[in-house]
Amino acid sequence: MAGLLGAGWEPGDLALCVRRVDRGDELAHKTGCAVHLSVVDAIRGRDVVLVAVKPRDVADVLKSLAGQIDESQTIISLAAGVTTQTYEAQLGATPVVRAMPNTPALVGEGVTGIAAGSHAGTHHLDVAREVLGAVGSVRIMEETLMDAVTAVSGTGPAYVFLLAEALTEAAMREGLPRDVAENFVHQTIRGAGHLLTETGKTPARLRHEVTSPGGTTAAAMHVLEEKGFRAIVEDAVRAAAIRARELGGDA
Repeated sequence: MAGLLGAGWEPGDLALCVRRVDRGDELAHKTGCAVHLSVVDAIRGRDVVLVAVKPRDVADVLKSLAGQIDESQTIISLAAGVTTQTYEAQLGATPVVRAMPNTPALVGEGVTGIAAGSHAGTHHLDVAREVLGAVGSVRIMEETLMDAVTAVSGTGPAYVFLLAEALTEAAMREGLPRDVAENFVHQTIRGAGHLLTETGKTPARLRHEVTSPGGTTAAAMHVLEEKGFRAIVEDAVRAAAIRARELGGDA
């Protein structure tokens, strides 16, 4: 929501549905969007129904949507692990697009994988791309790959934030004041990201270019490799993918 409004969408373009009156009042005041406590009221007359709830709450949402969705509407599901078949089993021949964005969408730098359900065609994918493309890049893929997307890009910002925390703490142990450490770490991560996206060079090539034989970076890389950095990342991604599949099964 915040990403769409920041990208130029008007409050009137969006209608929200929440569970609590106090939360609804807060959002209405903050965003100017219409806020409802009823799913039926929120989706009435809307082209797109965006389901952005935790996987365990999808079943309740589907009960509310059953018999209320117009065949001209497109459902976009942001619930991790929940398959399009789960929606279709409850809603019938409804066009469903499964999506996994990530939190950088808040600043227009998100990346989203989308996959079409059995009743969704090119038009519905285009609709999803228009909505989610307002907050970052979008890539169409097979649904079988969506749990991997969840584990890499959906969860990925947390990996980067943990790295930033660890780097900041290490910098402070080396004597840097917190504000200086945070500034250097944040800008280093930002700059490295730009190098990855704007130079066209592979991560391995960029790492090689900054790693002089016998230098400081080489010493650091030796420790990371010796401590199994790659294996830890691989295990973390695998754990996230497994959990995504488990969440989908619970929905």
